[in-house]
Amino acid sequence: MNLRTPKNPAMVMDLYELTMAYGYFKESDWKAKAAFDLFYRKNPEGGGYAISAGLEQIIDYINNLHFSEADIDYLASLGLFGADFLDYLKDFSFKGDIYAFPEGTLIYPNEPVITVVAPRIDAQIVETSLLVHFNHQSLIATKASRIVRAAAGRAVSDMGARRAHNMDAAVYGARAAYIGGVGGTATVLAAQMFNIPAIGTMAHSWVMGFADEFTAFAKFAKTYPDNTVLLVDTYNVLKSGIPNAIRTAKEVLAPMGKRLKAIRIDSGDLAYLSKRSREMLDAAGLSDCRIIVSNSLDEYTITSLLNQDSAIDSFGVGERLITSRAEPVFGGVYKLAAVAEGGVFVPKIKISENVEKITNPGLKQVYRIFNDKGYAVADLIAGANEELDFSKPVPFIDPTAPWKKDAFTGCHAKALQIPVFKDGKQVYQCPSLNEIRDYVKDQLENKVWPEELRFENPHRHYLAMTESYYQMKMALLNKNSR
Repeated sequence: MNLRTPKNPAMVMDLYELTMAYGYFKESDWKAKAAFDLFYRKNPEGGGYAISAGLEQIIDYINNLHFSEADIDYLASLGLFGADFLDYLKDFSFKGDIYAFPEGTLIYPNEPVITVVAPRIDAQIVETSLLVHFNHQSLIATKASRIVRAAAGRAVSDMGARRAHNMDAAVYGARAAYIGGVGGTATVLAAQMFNIPAIGTMAHSWVMGFADEFTAFAKFAKTYPDNTVLLVDTYNVLKSGIPNAIRTAKEVLAPMGKRLKAIRIDSGDLAYLSKRSREMLDAAGLSDCRIIVSNSLDEYTITSLLNQDSAIDSFGVGERLITSRAEPVFGGVYKLAAVAEGGVFVPKIKISENVEKITNPGLKQVYRIFNDKGYAVADLIAGANEELDFSKPVPFIDPTAPWKKDAFTGCHAKALQIPVFKDGKQVYQCPSLNEIRDYVKDQLENKVWPEELRFENPHRHYLAMTESYYQMKMALLNKNSR
C-alpha cells in the first residue's frame, strides 16, 4: 500500500472480525440477523457517571463503509479468504439497524448505549470502529466534564494537542472536550472543523526570542492590542513578568486606548503566584486583567487551587485532559445479545467467573426513570416487547440485591435508545455540537442528584430490571451454567 493513499476507515478492524465474517459467509444462513450491544462496565476514575460521545463520527463511518480495490487486493494477499467472499466485499454496504442513546446522554455501566441489529457479517465487522469512536470521545468528554465542574464556573480551555496520542486524538479529543463543557481549544483544526472557539497567544520562545522581556511583551501588544495576553513566567513571575506586563499595559496599550486582557502563569506555585500577581495588578489599576494558569492541571489540582483561595480566572488544561491521564482507557465492549432463528430473536448470554462480565442478554429497551421533581432516580432495562404503564406502579428488581421488592411509583420515564439507522439508511438527524453540549449541561445541572457528581464515593445510579427481564436472564444463566 502506498502510504500516501488515503486511509479507509473500513479497514480499522480486528482481523477476527473478517475471519468470523468469512465463516458466516460459508454458512447457509449467513444473512440471518444478530444483535450486538455496545456498553461499558465501570465509570472512569470511580466517578458517578460518564458521557456518551462520538455518535456523529460513528454515523459518518457507517454511511461511508465500503472496501476499495486496494483493500480487496490486500485482503486477498493474506490467503485467508475465498474469491467469492472478496467479491461480496467489493459491493459491501451496511444493511442493518442501529439504535443509540443521543450523543451527550449521561450513561452508566452495563446498559446498551448502542445496539446493532443486522446481518451477522454487517454486525461483526463494525465492532472495532464503533468502539474506537465511542471509547475515545466518551472518555475525554467525561474527563472534561469533571474538570469543568471542578473549575466552578471559571473558564477551562483545551491546550492538549501536543500531548495527544496522534493527530486524530487531538482533533476529536478537542471535540469531546467541548461536549464535556470546555470553552475553547488551542487545536486549530478542531476549531475549524467543529466551530469551537479558538484560543492561544504566545509561548516562552516568543519571550526568549527578543533582547528582553519587556520588548517581547511590547511587540506582542502592538501586534494584538485587542487581545493582549502575556506569558509572565519565562524568567521570574513576580520580579520580572508582572512588572513588565504592567509596564506594557501603561506604556504600550494605554496610549492606544487599550487594556491588558490577561496574564498567564505556566509554572511554579500557582496558588501563591496568582494571589501575589492579583495584588500587583490591582495596585496598578488593572483589576480587569484576568489571570490564566496552566501546567499539568486536572480536576484534583484545580480543586486544590480553589481551596487555597487562589486568584485564578481561567484554566488551560493539557495532557491530563486530552489523554485522560489518570485513567486513559474507557473500557467499552461490544457483545452479542441475540441471534435470529426462524424469524425470532433468541437471547444469548456471556457467562464469566467475573460476575461483572456476565452480559445482559436479548433485545431490550432502556428507560431513564424520573421522579416528580425531575431527577433521574434510576435506569430500567426491559424486554424489547414489554409494554410498561408508568401511570401505575411498575415493579422492578435491583440485580445487585434481587431479594428486595420495589416499584417505581409516581414517576415518568424516557426511552433512551432511538433509531439511528434502519435497513442501512440514516434516519436520525445529528444535533449541532452546541446542542449536544447544552444537553450535557442541562442533565448535570437539572436531572442528576448532586451526590452523583462527587469525585469521591459518588452515589451509585441504579440500573434496575423489570421482573420479566430479570427472570429471563436468570433462566439463561441457570440453563448455560450447568
